[in-house]
Amino acid sequence: MDAYSEIIHHAVEAAGRSVVKIERLDAQQKITGTGSGFFFSSDGYLFTNSHVVHGGSAFNVMLHDGSVYPATLAGEDPDTDIAILKSTAYDFQVAQLGNAPDLQIGQLVIAIGNPMGFQHTVTAGVVSALGRSLRSETGRMIDDLIQTDAALNPGNSGGPLINFKGEVVGVNTAMIRGAQGLCFAISINTAKMIAAELMQSGKVTRAYLGLMLQQITLVPKLRSGLELRNKTALFVTGVEAGSPAGKAGIEDGDIVVAFNNAPVETSDALFRQLDRNKIGQFQYIKVIRQNRLLELRVTPTEKKAA
Repeated sequence: MDAYSEIIHHAVEAAGRSVVKIERLDAQQKITGTGSGFFFSSDGYLFTNSHVVHGGSAFNVMLHDGSVYPATLAGEDPDTDIAILKSTAYDFQVAQLGNAPDLQIGQLVIAIGNPMGFQHTVTAGVVSALGRSLRSETGRMIDDLIQTDAALNPGNSGGPLINFKGEVVGVNTAMIRGAQGLCFAISINTAKMIAAELMQSGKVTRAYLGLMLQQITLVPKLRSGLELRNKTALFVTGVEAGSPAGKAGIEDGDIVVAFNNAPVETSDALFRQLDRNKIGQFQYIKVIRQNRLLELRVTPTEKKAA
């Protein structure tokens, strides 16, 4: 086996047995949808997508060996498309969770899932971009996505995106229909933050700005000229009409570099600051506009469920 194939093989061996097929059942126990998920704790908790489980009355999870166990919904967050299931399964592998901010554009990533019902399908590709925002088919905006060309298909949703070590760096969520090589995964760091709230209260309360963002690298000349510590920042690709960001004067093309004097290099960094304590309280946000540094005042509102 060549070196490239060896890398993929060992990564899949490290994570593959944590991946399950999920069946969503209605009140009559009929299957109404399928997707993927993976165990992240030894007591049977799984990550998957909200759209995989939404509206289900009951759930089954099928392990790598074909055994099937019931599962219950611990909570879901449509705004990030993350859901947590609790399974009664006992003989499974727990996935090792990595650190998405360590990813580099061009890095090898591998997706594992159950596309179109074909269990434990493996596809490989590279990280195409980081910090993407994407509007889902239901109209909600999902932030801090990893863009990859690792092929995803219906049924891959909720499965892991792993690095060469077999560590999970993302939760596969979407592909652009009609396009090739445009697939997306939710940062595992975002997923972990959401999981903590879902497992505690079954829902997530967060502050909302109304920004569509893309992570970019700041050129050294701009960094030195504006005396910035950031190596990366968030480029504003869109502002929701009537949103707190729009009312604060943030515009398309601005570059977000700090929030409350804390450098913002990734969407995760901004997301962590937008907790329930920021709702209704004015905050300071720094942006670059036409090579000038501006400080604006923004008052986040509560993010309503989709």
